[in-house]
Amino acid sequence: MNILMTGGTGFIGKELLNQLVLEGHHVHVLTRYPKKHTDTAYITYISDKYPMKRLPFIHAVINLAGESIFGYWSSAKKNKMLNSRLDITHKLTKMMIQMEKKPDVFITGSAVGYYGMSDEKIFTENTTKSGDDFLGYLSSAWEKAAATAEDLGIRTIYTRFGIVLDKHKGALSYMAIPFKTGIGGKIGSGAQWMSWIHIDDCINLILFALYNKKVTGPINMTAPFPRQNHQFSKVLAKTLHRPNLFPAPTFFFKKTMGEMHQLLTDGQYVYPQKALDYGFSFEYPQLEMALQEIYH
Repeated sequence: MNILMTGGTGFIGKELLNQLVLEGHHVHVLTRYPKKHTDTAYITYISDKYPMKRLPFIHAVINLAGESIFGYWSSAKKNKMLNSRLDITHKLTKMMIQMEKKPDVFITGSAVGYYGMSDEKIFTENTTKSGDDFLGYLSSAWEKAAATAEDLGIRTIYTRFGIVLDKHKGALSYMAIPFKTGIGGKIGSGAQWMSWIHIDDCINLILFALYNKKVTGPINMTAPFPRQNHQFSKVLAKTLHRPNLFPAPTFFFKKTMGEMHQLLTDGQYVYPQKALDYGFSFEYPQLEMALQEIYH
């Protein structure tokens, strides 16, 4: 397939890009800084002003670009998080409108933050009401911007990412630091749910959605067995052969992270109903399996 992609240099995007290339696809990556990537011979980097008529027919568009959610959530940071996602999504939908022959599928990023925070509810793709906090608004606005593709008759998929586990990148690399130094423990009450997924399952599930023509709409990118934070902390400590004795107070994260603290101190139980209904098989459905593979 010929694939047009954004976010190809990000955490998930880079892993996905490598796999797409290994599977023989031709990937055109939109980037603001094409000169930085001339060493990657198998990628055609194009700017966002690249004339559409010079592209081949695009079978699929994948949109994973956006300002990182990591960092202190000041008003300026939150504006960058929102505007970066909306701007590139609007550009992509405009490009698809201009395409004489439309792509078969449009896959766009989103997050389990769409659902809002809860220690009691179980969220599936059947949950239609978004949360009333910033992450709920951000995810909802991102998906609404992407919905233009649906109006064009393009199969549109909203990948709602949970906590993607990888040894060197993403949330786990930060979460593991206190455990590695011997001062790890649960965060706050530890009752908050953590809806996670191993990076390999994450990439495979995106590919599954790409190839399976029945998959459309939102799909939860999470493993089928979320864990509460105190459980997650216990498994992580055991895997790293470190103690799990030092709870981290919620106020510390509120002080140092701003609203971003909710990524650690709050959570939601998100079940991958659609992935399971369509027959996707998780390689790492249980947290113990995922962390053992990561830290083996």
